Amino acid sequence: MTDAAPATATQTGVLLINLGTPEAPTKAALKRYLREFLSDRRVVELPRWLWRPILHGVILPTRPAKSAEKYAAIWTADGSPLLMHTRRQAKLLQGYLGERRTPSPPVVFAMRYGAPSIDDGVRELLNRGCRRILAFPLYPQYAAATTASACDALFQAFMRQRDQPALRIIRDYHDHPAYIGALAAAIRTHWSHHGRPNKLLMSFHGIPRFAAEKGDPYPAECRRTASLLTAALALDPEQTAVTFQSRFGRTEWIKPYTVDTLKQFAKNGLHRVDVVCPGFSADCLETLEEIAIEGKAVFLNHGGQTFHYIPALNERPEWIAAMRDIALQNLAGWAPTPAA
Repeated sequence: MTDAAPATATQTGVLLINLGTPEAPTKAALKRYLREFLSDRRVVELPRWLWRPILHGVILPTRPAKSAEKYAAIWTADGSPLLMHTRRQAKLLQGYLGERRTPSPPVVFAMRYGAPSIDDGVRELLNRGCRRILAFPLYPQYAAATTASACDALFQAFMRQRDQPALRIIRDYHDHPAYIGALAAAIRTHWSHHGRPNKLLMSFHGIPRFAAEKGDPYPAECRRTASLLTAALALDPEQTAVTFQSRFGRTEWIKPYTVDTLKQFAKNGLHRVDVVCPGFSADCLETLEEIAIEGKAVFLNHGGQTFHYIPALNERPEWIAAMRDIALQNLAGWAPTPAA
């Protein structure tokens, strides 16, 4: 990255940051993506001398082919679902912001891993004359492996700038009323078309147990989201469950595990379960393949009868409006005069 040209006017920009995606559902693309992802010290906290031989000698020679098959099952005509939804969210958010602020702040998106990179996103905003940047990581609940990792890459991009812009970061929005309201609206819409389940399972991405024991607030924020969503839907706590998915490696992760819970629900005679993933702002491999395909198979194969995955917020109007409200609150003092 090179230093941006001096801006002729103070401009505020918004940088949406999501996790990332491979360029294609192929072994070669997955190998590049997994190498970057699994080399992040925030993601794998093992000593490098121990982790490097495992990564390069075991995981990268074997895992990309298996992962490519999973991605191929959810790939769309527009490419990666995560990339597609994040691109659309950025475009819609700029329009929604323009309804409240004139001129509308430029909104660009970036990925922590893969393309477009956070470095690319910062460069684009600087080239568009932005001297103030609001970073909006699309992780509702803060975790060191997600939000903090995105911030690490963001700070590294800023380190390459002699004339740095002002920066604000949205740490989390796990209990923001607009976010909870958007989730509740999506679930109510689904139920209006398909009826209600015996149980609503809220599945969040997991983290290793040792990370929580070291003070990562992520599990508590997930449970706070679940509690607020349960209340917004006027459900009894017994009608819901909170679980964690996407385990990796042999170490113990925070519990209860989503797969184990689905098995137990089916064995206990639960006929229908609906699963929502409140920790994901857009559908991706972890929702479309791990839950909607694999999770469904687990539940049905162990005796369950009906399984529904409730899609992520994606481009729902309630969610884009919530993104606008969250952004505007964090732009306070920066945003220009409201539109007449």
